[in-house]
Amino acid sequence: MGNYYIGIMSGTSLDAIDVVIAQRTTQGFQQVAGFAPVMPKKLRKQLLTICNDKHVNLQTLGEVTHQFSQRCAMAVNQLLKTAKFDAKQISAIGSHGQTIFHDPLGKYPFTQQIGDSNLIAAQTAITCVSDFRGMDIAYGGQGAPLVPAFHQALFAKQGETRIILNMGGIANISILGADSSLLGYDTGPGNMLMDGWIEQCLGLPFDKNATFAQQGTVQIALLDKLLEDDYFSLPAPKSTGREKFNLAWLEAHLIHFDLQQCDIQRTLLEFSAITICDQIKLHSDKADVFVCGGGALNPLLMQRLQALMPNHHIQDTQALNIDPMFVEAIAFAWLAEQRLLEKPIPLKAVTGAKKDAILGCVYLP
Repeated sequence: MGNYYIGIMSGTSLDAIDVVIAQRTTQGFQQVAGFAPVMPKKLRKQLLTICNDKHVNLQTLGEVTHQFSQRCAMAVNQLLKTAKFDAKQISAIGSHGQTIFHDPLGKYPFTQQIGDSNLIAAQTAITCVSDFRGMDIAYGGQGAPLVPAFHQALFAKQGETRIILNMGGIANISILGADSSLLGYDTGPGNMLMDGWIEQCLGLPFDKNATFAQQGTVQIALLDKLLEDDYFSLPAPKSTGREKFNLAWLEAHLIHFDLQQCDIQRTLLEFSAITICDQIKLHSDKADVFVCGGGALNPLLMQRLQALMPNHHIQDTQALNIDPMFVEAIAFAWLAEQRLLEKPIPLKAVTGAKKDAILGCVYLP
């Protein structure tokens, strides 16, 4: 088995497909090359419709799955070409797929990601590992978040508490204890509501540099209403996604208010910042917080995190020599390696599963 793996991540923001080549080294996993092609507009719209409407006919589902998988394979092949790698150098691809529904607490618990690993393996000539969440749910876990185990493997430091904050569409935290303990869960919305709102208002995929939010002011009455949601008082383990926090959820609150669009954008940013900080402060009065995901590029959001947690030192994961935009993709490269090695992933304290399980299904080209 070689030392190079590829990770593919497509998150709740649906803005791009993150692809990374990572190398196993004596220090852990090191990024070698990364590529994040933008999700084609038509495919993104189809995926959003499936996620938001929660209804799709089987032909459309199959066709969208094929298109998404083909895009993943194309991204891998393009990265290999650009980075001057041969497919034979890669031990495996770890593919997250695209979550279209997540319901680990329903009468019949399940999580659904689309992505045909047969197609990815065939079109790249590389073994592909996917379906990382299913076995955790089969053992009674929530199947999410998965990245805390990777955060612990890569970022933990003996005798020091560190917090990894992943701000994608949904935000999640990993509490890496000084005693080697691990806790992690979804805190609630990261960028998802902000992205959805600005797209609806201005047709932009996200609020670059928080330009739109900075034109507005926080609306306390709306903020207080959003903060009343039951999710924030639930104990961990817990996970959430677009099926919970979406524009329909937001608009159900907005009908009670008559506000400027930019004020709503600013309030949504504050909402994300407060819900994240409230959860971090439950576990730590003072610690280093390392941020990854798209939220790390939002200067106002990063400022608000520091203002709300003055005793915490906040910086992005570049301080740990990992590009904050590719941490999750590297995590799935790592998960692919762990699957080939048949190693259980230590997640039961995170997801609530009855046991740590070997995660992922292997597809040979």
